[in-house]
Formats: sequence, C-alpha cells, structure tokens
Amino acid sequence: MSRNGSNGSGNGAALPMLTKEDFQSDQETRWCPGCGDYAILANVQALMPELGIPPERTVFIAGIGCAGRFAYYMDTYGIHGIHGRAPALATGIATSRDDLSVWVVSGDGDSLSIGGNHLIHALRRNVPIKLILFNNQIYGLTKGQYSPTSEKGKITKSTPFGSEDHPFNPAALALGAEASFVARTVDVEKKHAASVLRAAAEHEGSAFVEIYQNCNVFNDGAFDAVRGKTGAPNQIRLEHGEPIRFGADGERGVIRSADGSLAVADVDEVGEDALVVHDAHHENPSHATALARLAESPTGPIPIGVLRDVKRPVYGAGRQPELASAHAGASLADVDELLRSGDTWTVS
Repeated sequence: MSRNGSNGSGNGAALPMLTKEDFQSDQETRWCPGCGDYAILANVQALMPELGIPPERTVFIAGIGCAGRFAYYMDTYGIHGIHGRAPALATGIATSRDDLSVWVVSGDGDSLSIGGNHLIHALRRNVPIKLILFNNQIYGLTKGQYSPTSEKGKITKSTPFGSEDHPFNPAALALGAEASFVARTVDVEKKHAASVLRAAAEHEGSAFVEIYQNCNVFNDGAFDAVRGKTGAPNQIRLEHGEPIRFGADGERGVIRSADGSLAVADVDEVGEDALVVHDAHHENPSHATALARLAESPTGPIPIGVLRDVKRPVYGAGRQPELASAHAGASLADVDELLRSGDTWTVS
C-alpha cells in the first residue's frame, strides 16, 4: 500500500504508507505510572504518519525534565539538550535545514525558567519549529519543587511556607512574544489534542502548544477543574468564526464587558447576540490574549483550542540558496585553515 507523500523530494515519488509504529522507538517508555506524558506521546506518534513526513526527516529536541525523555521514544532524529536550550538548538537546525520537520518538547520549568529567553526569541522571530510545552505546574524530575507556573502560595519542598512568586500564564506569555500560532489543550483529551497538534504542524512558522499535563506524583489533580469528564463543563472549546459558548448544553458563554475585558455569563441572561465570536486570525493579538487570561488559574472555565493563528514572515526563509552557495566550494582543508587562522592556543 502506498501514497504520494509530501516528503519534500519534489519528484512526487510514492512512499510506503507510514504508521504509528514507524515513529515508535525500541526504548522502554519510562514515566511514572499514570503520568499524562504517556497520553501526549501516544497522540504525537499517532499524528506523525498523517503529516506524510518520514521519520528520517523529523527531529525532536528536548530539554531537561520528565519531558526530556520524549526524544528517546520517537524513532526519529533527536537531541536531548541541556536545560532550557532546546529552542536554541531547534533554531539552528530549522534555519539550516528547511527540509526537516523540527519539534521541541519541554516542560514548564525547562521552557519558562532557564529557557525562557530562548523561548520568547524563537517565537518573536517566527522560527519554523513546533514547540510543545507540558505544563504540570511543578518540577517533576527533581522531585516536586515549585515551577514558574505554580500557583501563588504553593507549598513544596522548595517553598515550605508557600510560593510568593506570581505564576506565568504560558499562552499569554507566548502571545506577548508575538507568536504567530498559540494553542492550548489537555493531555487526556485525545481528539482535541490531536486536532490542535495537527493545526500546529500545518502552520508555517513557529507554533506554540501548551498542554495541561497531570503529574500524579507531585501535583496530582492540578487541572481536575478542566480535565476529564468532571472538568469537561469548564472547557471552553474555541472554534474560529463561532460564538464562544460552553457547558453541558452550551448554556454559558463569553461576553465583552463594559471595560473591554472578557467575562463569562449565562446565555439566557445576556442573549446570544452578546456572545463574542472567536477570531483566531486577527492580526492584533489582544483578542487571543484576553482569552488566554480569561481565568487567573485553571480552576474554572478555561479556553482551549487555537487562540491565535496568523501569517508572518518565517525566520530564515530563503536562506537555503545562500548556504548552498557558501558550501559549494568549501572543503575540509578550508575549515582546517579557518580554525587555525589568527591567534591559536594549544591546551594540554
């Protein structure tokens, strides 16, 4: 069985039909039993064949943390980088090899603490990489310290009297960095997460996806208000061009208050005409930012789905001919000469 795959070869040659198994490595998957990472991994491995990009043209780059194991479980090219540097590594790969599909997998501590600077610059530049942030509001691998997304007052081993830090809102932070694609989903929402990841994969430029991921060992139940069957009524599922309403029977919705901010209201009280219509393609990120900040924390109604999806010039586009020209006459002798030019030091 074969199909014409979008393999970037440009010759329309038929490729073998890809399957989920093609993206599963031979490494034993080792996270804590019940961890939300398992669901995310299964979703990504199931999505990859749909993209028509073979494993040898796909790269997964991870930082430090529980999410860092992700690169080992994908049968693609991969890098387990140092803490927070995954976006920097991905930038180098994506801008020098536009034939590759480049993904970054990171946790809230890795991306938003030591890696915060790399993250925002990759997003503002619109580097063609897909960034998946596993947000469990805790440091899991190092055994339960508070993270940049932990709620204020969080008691952990590193904050025994409660955290005094105001937490980051990852989606709002990405929008503040002018990210061209920002979305949010939940680890156990298989169909929803798949649709969001698919949209991110199809986006030209940087795509940032925040996934609420349960850490059942060190922060169990952090997202129960919007996760699973009990949290479903609080999920505000965004659809471009549709009025924003939610609840078991769509009885609640999002309206614009007199001061211009967004708020939640009962549809029967305000009427359907008062509901805000979602526009993911609006050039101004203020609408998406207001949705990202609709709730102070994921303990009540939370918008999930694609908050923003706009077109911007892609960083490094058109650079391949320049690189090819520069490499055309290069040789190992040229590189050796370059390294030995100027002042050199021998350390022994």
